[in-house]
Formats: sequence, C-alpha cells, structure tokens
Amino acid sequence: MTTLASARAARSAPAAPAAVLGLTSAATLLALMNYTAPFAVLADTAAGLHAGATARVWLMSSISLGLAAALLTVGSLADDHGRRRVFTAGALLLAASSAACALATTPAVFVAGRIVQGAASAALLAAGLGTLGAVFTGAERVRATGVWGAMVGAGIALGPVAAALLTLAGWRLWYGAAAVASLALASAARALPESRAAVRRGLDLPGALTMTGGVAALLTAVTLGRTGWTRPPVLALLTAAAVLLAAFALVEARHRAPMLDLALLRHRPFVLSVAAALITGLGIIGVMSYLATVFHTGFGYSPLAGALLLAVWSGLSFLFALQARRLPARFTAGRLLAAALVISAAGEFALLGLSPGTPWWRLLPGLVIAGAGSGLGNAMLARVAVESVPPERVSVGSAANNTARYIGAALGVAAVVAVAATAGTASRAALVHGADTAMLVSALVCLAGAALAAVLTD
Repeated sequence: MTTLASARAARSAPAAPAAVLGLTSAATLLALMNYTAPFAVLADTAAGLHAGATARVWLMSSISLGLAAALLTVGSLADDHGRRRVFTAGALLLAASSAACALATTPAVFVAGRIVQGAASAALLAAGLGTLGAVFTGAERVRATGVWGAMVGAGIALGPVAAALLTLAGWRLWYGAAAVASLALASAARALPESRAAVRRGLDLPGALTMTGGVAALLTAVTLGRTGWTRPPVLALLTAAAVLLAAFALVEARHRAPMLDLALLRHRPFVLSVAAALITGLGIIGVMSYLATVFHTGFGYSPLAGALLLAVWSGLSFLFALQARRLPARFTAGRLLAAALVISAAGEFALLGLSPGTPWWRLLPGLVIAGAGSGLGNAMLARVAVESVPPERVSVGSAANNTARYIGAALGVAAVVAVAATAGTASRAALVHGADTAMLVSALVCLAGAALAAVLTD
C-alpha cells in the first residue's frame, strides 16, 4: 500500500525545471533541423524524386504550409486539453510523416509528408513554448525563452549539416533518422508536467476551418504564383484566401470563446509579437534559407561546404540568443527586437555584391553580423510570445507568433526562389545576381520592420 502511494506521488510530482527546458528545447531543435534539412540537399532530393522546377519550390516550402496552417489550432487544443498531450501527439505524428518522406517515390507523396511534418512540428513548438510559459516565471522565464530561442538558431545551423552528411549514404537517411528521434521524443514526453487553461474554451471549429483553409490557400497561391500571377488557379486561390481569412475574422469577432481573441489586436505587445515574427520570416528566414542552395548551385560548393558556411550565420544566432538574457533589464523586448532587425539588415547589406568567383571569406562578415541580429531576435520573439497574452492562453500566444513567422518564411522562400531561380535559368552568375537582388529586398524589409517595432514599443 505504501509502495503504491509512493508511485502515485512520484507520478504526480512536478517535473524538474531543467528536464522541462531540456525536453522542450530538444523538440524545438529537432523541428527546426527538420525544417531546414532539405535546403542543403535540394538538388539530390529533387533528382531522386524526379521533381521539376515548380515541384522544387514545393519541396522547400511545403513544411511552412503545414506549420502556418496548424499552429493556432494546435495551440488552442494544447491550452484546452493539455500541453503534454498535444506535445506527445505531435512527436508521434512527426515520426509517422518522417517515415513517409523517407519512403516517398514521387514529389506528391514527399510534399504531402512534409506538410504533415509541418503540422506535427506546430504541435511541438506551440505546446513546448506554452509549457515553458506555464512552468517558468520572472527571470527564469527570460532565461528559458532565451534558451528556447537559441534552439531555433541551432536547429537551422545543424539541419543542413546533418542532412548533407547523411546524404553521403542517400538523401532519404535524414528522414529515417528524424522518425527515430521523434519516437524517442514521444517516449520522453512523460517527463513533462501536464498543464492546461483553468477554463476550457472548447474547439472553435469554424475558426479552425477558416483559418487553416485561408492560410493554405494563400501559401499555395504564392507557391504557384512564380509561374504566373495572373493564371486562373492562382487568382482563384488568392480570392479564396481573402474570403476565408475575412470569414475567420468575422467568426472570431462573434464567437463566444474564440480561438484567437481579436481584442488582443488592441494590445501593443501582442501586435508587436505577431508583426516582428512576420517580418523575421519575410526578411530573414526566407532569404537565408535559400543561401545553401545558392552556395551549391551558384558558387559550386559541395552541399556539406555550403551547409557549414551557412552554419556561421545560424550558429552565431544560437550563441547570441543564449546570451540575450544578460542584457540590462532597461532594454525592453520591443527595443531589442527593433535593434535585432537593424543588425540583421546590416548583415544582409554586407552580403551584397557577390559573384560566383567570390571567395568564401568574403561572405563571413555579413553572415556574422546577420547571425548576431537573428539570435537576438529569436530570443526576444520567444519572450514576447509568452508575455503578450494572458497566462491561460500562453500556447495560443506562442502559436500566433509562430504562425506569423512561418507564413512570412513561406512567403519569403517563394519570393526569393521566384527572383533568384528564375534569373538563374541562364547561368550561375544570373542565379547569384538574382539572390543578390533578393538579399537587398530582404534587408529593406528588415529596416521597415525595425521602424514598425520601434513604433509599437511603449
């Protein structure tokens, strides 16, 4: 009897904060590694699947579609039904979808698997950051969200390197490894404490359907748009996106317990969280994600060399995110977000003027500066995501922030590919010139975002 009571007590005892931070950070690391892994080996993956030019865009951007479309819904489910439960389900779904990608023989099957991977990663990110927000408070929360943000940079750094190394034995091997790692994550999820909102709102099904449908239509239109924006299918999708997203706003305004409370849009910290995340996706993730392909195709580097060079940016992003907690408290998250976007823009400006014959060391100053800005931004985005919403809706706050980030990333990748890849059909020099143009536009987007962040900061 005593043994049984002790076992029950052990199961109900709160998990050690270090275990919570370690597990949620590992999930973020895996999700971001999986997000960026194909970028360094796009040519091998496309060749293995016999993918054409349009299919290549889908190979890169399909996971963003799954992420952006699912985040708000899974964030709401996590707050209502338990963050650990949603986290575990996400890990299991990521394992199954990774296995599907490993076994895919056509672009359509692979893209479908990547979309499901995006939805699974959404569950890990929203529930993981939501758990951190529920477990940590005060200075410890600043530290925890900084570590979580650092894992974004680490995942972006390690994903292409790991994929390039594993591709020596075949491009499918990464997805098999991701499936195994996801199963291990699901098993370890028992160490997380269960947490949920005190008052369950219930599933906002009309909101979930209109939001998911609207985002999916928008990102599909953007992906197809590179072959012609005036084609009837693209125009139909853009129209459907506008109608569905307008319907989502109307549904949320009238719903008794909306998935996304539109009153938050009158709250400056929440608007800052969403706007800065969108700009980060558009102006940073989009162009930097495509650099590995430019290094390989435009500069002639091997996939591994290109991935290691890109890791200068993402590795420094990891380091600067970890150190962001040491900044004086008088520097608010909003001001630091504005500074991060300015620094990122400076790094992108430093990368301009490249050609296929540019030596690798010429790239380092821009990658270093941009990495510092990205790391500071990742840490601040994680902080404002959990601080800009009521404690009981912390997973939704995380989901809204990450939805904006990955909508921006999908739009950014599609725009960069449209500029760079189209220009690059003639020669390597044209590809690099196209990437140069995309880099300039991205830097200007970052500066505009910095100005907006400064305005939104109290």
